[in-house]
Amino acid sequence: MEIPILEPIPKKWASLNYPWARMITTKPTPPRPDAMPSGICAMPSGIFGKRCTATGRMKKNHFSSTVAALILAVLLRLNEATIIAYSGTDTEQPLSKIAIHKATLALSESASVKAKPYVLGLEGQDTEWVVVDFENEEPSNDDWIGVFSPAKFNGSNCYIENDLKEQVPYICTAPIKYQYANFSNSDYMKTGKSSLKFQLINQRADFSFALFGGGLSNPKLVAISNAISFMNPKAPLYPRLAQGKSWNEMTVTWTSGYDIDEATPFVQWVSKGHKNKQSPAGTLTFQRNSMCGSPARTVGWRHPGFIHTSFLKDLWPNTRYSYKMGHLLSNGSCIWGKTYSFRSSPYPGQDSLQRVIIFGDMGKAERDGSNEYSNYQPGALNTTDQLIKDLGNFDIVFHIGDITYANGYISQWDQFTAQVEPIASTVPYMIASGNHERDWPGTGSFYDTRDSGGECGVLAETMFYVPAENRAKFWYSTDYGMFRFCIADSEHDWREGSEQYRFIEHCLASVDRRKQPWLIFSAHRVLGYSSDKYYGLEGSFEEPMGRESLQRLWQKYKVDIAFYGHVHNYERTCPIYQNQCVNPEKSNYSGIVNGTIHVVVGGGGSHLSEFSPVNTSWSLYKDYDWGFVKLTAFNYSSLLFEYKKSSDGKVYDFFTISRDYRDVLACVHDGCASTTLAT
Repeated sequence: MEIPILEPIPKKWASLNYPWARMITTKPTPPRPDAMPSGICAMPSGIFGKRCTATGRMKKNHFSSTVAALILAVLLRLNEATIIAYSGTDTEQPLSKIAIHKATLALSESASVKAKPYVLGLEGQDTEWVVVDFENEEPSNDDWIGVFSPAKFNGSNCYIENDLKEQVPYICTAPIKYQYANFSNSDYMKTGKSSLKFQLINQRADFSFALFGGGLSNPKLVAISNAISFMNPKAPLYPRLAQGKSWNEMTVTWTSGYDIDEATPFVQWVSKGHKNKQSPAGTLTFQRNSMCGSPARTVGWRHPGFIHTSFLKDLWPNTRYSYKMGHLLSNGSCIWGKTYSFRSSPYPGQDSLQRVIIFGDMGKAERDGSNEYSNYQPGALNTTDQLIKDLGNFDIVFHIGDITYANGYISQWDQFTAQVEPIASTVPYMIASGNHERDWPGTGSFYDTRDSGGECGVLAETMFYVPAENRAKFWYSTDYGMFRFCIADSEHDWREGSEQYRFIEHCLASVDRRKQPWLIFSAHRVLGYSSDKYYGLEGSFEEPMGRESLQRLWQKYKVDIAFYGHVHNYERTCPIYQNQCVNPEKSNYSGIVNGTIHVVVGGGGSHLSEFSPVNTSWSLYKDYDWGFVKLTAFNYSSLLFEYKKSSDGKVYDFFTISRDYRDVLACVHDGCASTTLAT
């Protein structure tokens, strides 16, 4: 590949103090032989890696045996095809479509980009609309505008992975979002002029806008805008509430630009009629070397800021508290965030109205029409907006894996926390680990896929708090009034004999069903039952090895409902045990708990998953749409289950459970307590 020579650099770009001049060479720089594969040596799987010479050609005496090995490998992998296809890799992360590492310079005196306003957040806003005007003397339909933050993006200090696709680039940082130049103006090709509107959130750094030609696959940098910035880019933002390890503890996690040597983080909180309290916060962050691979370690890297967590303890049950995040500067002044409020959790076993929201696989989307998520999570905003609209009618949220689908593009985590801020700042926002948070080869994940984009769980366990003993192992239990939730981590081994299996059994066995009658199990992948197309091709209608060990625990401890994501649709089963429906009823269940109802609720927002053409006998309701579940516990004996579509918030499936404590204690198949003939 030849690097284009551009001499001289236009004076207008040199005045912006970008280090492009240092990267313009008088003759092409030859690529490293080991980094520029040729012919069959370019195969990415590593099959041929040790058979290639330094010149990139295969040794002849190895050709036949290597081709045979390739054919064998392909045949062996055919059996894995459906698993791989549904591991989350079937849809490409949109930002990864931008070959930013291949960007070249084509700066032009006749092209320009201007952004306004120059200063954002003058009235304390953390979200602002920006107008970008641009012109290009040689417009093309594949021109696009990328938003970069920090504003001075360059290739002067790029981190290069040992990856055949990598090369020394001009630009080594992906944009945080983009739009095509003709998005809002069909006359762009005629006039060469247009204007776009972007919605920006405060992300601790300034922003600039770059005009590229050449499309996404062969980007050519044509013009760069002025830099713009928020008034206080370091401000404390995007609080996320979560249950603590005890019922009367609430955690507040937020993001700022203040390290602990600059300011001391804390939360000030109060209930009506009481004096203000202040609780200190711990601070976490991470660096590029905490990432496990590309793109998180290369073009997707962006500093995450500083993540603070404060523990508000000894809360009164069902009490409204207001709170705000603060940072005490060395000069004695304070930087304050906005004021929010939450209602504390009920005492475990408290008999009161309790409402729970559950969904998976939501992701994020853009309100300004930016393209990166146009087909990736098309239902994300519908779900988010319905929950915001209904915010006063539920008490806690469980987002059971595949949180942002950032897939190694770190900037997207800020954008997700901003998207869910109205929800997560008001009610506990509990998460589970999914393949797009955790999985990366050779890092201890149960699945050896690249679905996390190199994040290997670091972002999820840092950006959100969960009451786990070890946040790198994402399993935990939490109580909310009459509910006990046992949250499993399907990206670690759950099979009998594993550490997680012991946790699951303890979580299920330790609950007092008289006080907490509603026992809920949840995991990201479908460890129970699903009529998903790819599971159907497998013939098991579950994640491989999913329920073989766990169904005995569900039956023994009489789990009411098991929830899953990963499959992007909605499905509900009958009460089931060992592939057999154990109750003919479909919507009104009463009496003895003789089987667990399994629910796939992975339609939070990501692209939808097809159902198998096989009509399984245990499937009662299916919906190829985006939606979420709401559970309402009225008392110890009555539970309402509702499935709502994200598009309109209406109920499309429901059932009720009515029973007494003795029904939970009753003997059922494989769920009987030991007895003795002694008197």
